[in-house]
Amino acid sequence: MTAEAVQDVEIAEEERLRADLYGFLAALLARPPDRALLDRSAALTGDDSELGRAIHAVSRVAGATTEKAAESEYTTLFIGVGRGELLPYASYYLTGFLNEKPLAALRNDMAGLGMQRAFAVYEPEDHIASLMEMMAGMILGRFGEPASMEETRRFFNRHIAPWAGHFFTDLESARNSVFYAPVGSAGRAFMEIEKEAFRMTAG
Repeated sequence: MTAEAVQDVEIAEEERLRADLYGFLAALLARPPDRALLDRSAALTGDDSELGRAIHAVSRVAGATTEKAAESEYTTLFIGVGRGELLPYASYYLTGFLNEKPLAALRNDMAGLGMQRAFAVYEPEDHIASLMEMMAGMILGRFGEPASMEETRRFFNRHIAPWAGHFFTDLESARNSVFYAPVGSAGRAFMEIEKEAFRMTAG
């Protein structure tokens, strides 16, 4: 995604950590991880929470994964011959088809928030990686001022909450998931945390 403006603003540490995790998931899901991203993943540490344990598992598996193996796994999961094992799009999860009403609704909300698809990115905007990137950008103010809690809650509840948890659960248990199995666990746990946090702060 591209931003119309980037503001020089201070972001609370907790919000920056949320944005970092959204951005990290976006990076892992947008394309096969290169060696630098695998090394970054291997350096992560986690606490004893469900999310922390999942992050620790990502770290452990990343340290044993070659760039070639990660690329092969990514291709099998998300690209395949004709299609991959998983189709990581909101429209597919919500309607069973690609490029349906959820994508149109997302594009409408993106326009209102000053977002547009980056040049040379050909995936539909409702790809899970793009949505993770959008959430990170809203929190950090990459599309203007940092989005309010209400704006991020509305966006999350409309475009992510109805399906992302299902996608990450499928990724966790996909037949060809090795490196991506704990990525699925981390994503699922994070989505649950976000849903509960937004529920508790709803006015």
